[in-house]
Amino acid sequence: MKLSDLGKQLTQDSAIVSLMEDLGDALNVNPDLLFLGGGNPAKVDAFEQLMAEHLADISQNPDELHKLLGIYQSPRGSEKLIDALVEYFQTEMGWPVSADNIALSNGSQSAFFILINMLAGQAGDSKKHFLFPLVPEYLGYSDQALADDYFKACKPLIEKQGDDLFKYHIDFANLHISDETAALCVSRPTNPTGNVVSDDELEQLTRLAKNHNIPLIIDCAYGAPFPNIVYQDVTCQWDEHRLYVFSLSKLGLPACRTGIVVGHPELISQFVKVNTIMSLANGNLGPELMSRLLANKQLNQVCSQHILPFYQHKRDHMLSCIRQNLTKNTYRIHQPEGAFFLWLWFENLPISSTELYQLLKEKGVLVMDGEPFFFAVKDDWPHKHQCIRLSYCQSDEVIEQAIEILATTLEGLTK
Repeated sequence: MKLSDLGKQLTQDSAIVSLMEDLGDALNVNPDLLFLGGGNPAKVDAFEQLMAEHLADISQNPDELHKLLGIYQSPRGSEKLIDALVEYFQTEMGWPVSADNIALSNGSQSAFFILINMLAGQAGDSKKHFLFPLVPEYLGYSDQALADDYFKACKPLIEKQGDDLFKYHIDFANLHISDETAALCVSRPTNPTGNVVSDDELEQLTRLAKNHNIPLIIDCAYGAPFPNIVYQDVTCQWDEHRLYVFSLSKLGLPACRTGIVVGHPELISQFVKVNTIMSLANGNLGPELMSRLLANKQLNQVCSQHILPFYQHKRDHMLSCIRQNLTKNTYRIHQPEGAFFLWLWFENLPISSTELYQLLKEKGVLVMDGEPFFFAVKDDWPHKHQCIRLSYCQSDEVIEQAIEILATTLEGLTK
């Protein structure tokens, strides 16, 4: 079969495809793997029980069941959910938004495909790009561009903290925005590091976006106000230059494929047109379940009483395992401020992080190689090859076994 140039681009090997293949293998084919890779949320029993109750209620109501299974949504998405979100954002967040500010998508991954290719790329005589003020960043952005050179990045400032921690900060002195910059983009908390861009940093980015009349896109897949897997106080202020992208996946509904985009009405209107061409209509299940959480005032309770404490326990347990098993002064952990990952930096690693990933995989432990998350950094910066990402969504026993194997593997490399 002969493919077009675009076909060849989209079918070549990519980091996100490899990640999803590993995830599928670990979750569906090879359950013996100690799985600390991927971004699948953990099984939170209290949340799934609540979803079971709502599904049972729908199944017993013929009209509700038909709406769920047999009706296309309008191009913007479920009016029921959008109206509920307007009320939620107004009352809970103080945002002056209307239905014109909100659109739904079939997952935030597809939302970013639309945003990246709608804003970046060839634009008349110039070529526009997304600028990531802080890297490493979510590797799922990397293969969504329909041409080359869509992404640029600013390397972070690295602050070592205490005996075994560190933190990335935005290097504003070297953050260069040009006429070719289509948008600024940050994830908050950041996948892969768990870094939470501070309120002050976000305000500085917003001012830069205003000065250059471009959007600041904030990926809140793990963040406030839902699912709010954030271990510190943060604020989410409304600004017409900010475009927020939310997801139901990390809330516990990854199979429902539901994204929520909130921003300036003009940009939302253009987004809806592209989404309709791509998807025709959005799925119904995620919006219906989210609508019920909002109608019953259950969303904030679920996030604060079940989801956040669950992941906080997992984070603390993995931190304890690492500190008990890994040799001191051989590693640093990025300050774990949110999401459900730990990001480990081995400054004196004698092999690359890619080789370490393969070595651990052979031993039955699946982690994420850190190198693909630096996709927007073009030079061969040594730090790119010294980090791995660990998910703490598995059982305590799996975490303990996997960290023990990681520790013995690292010890073996230094002998």
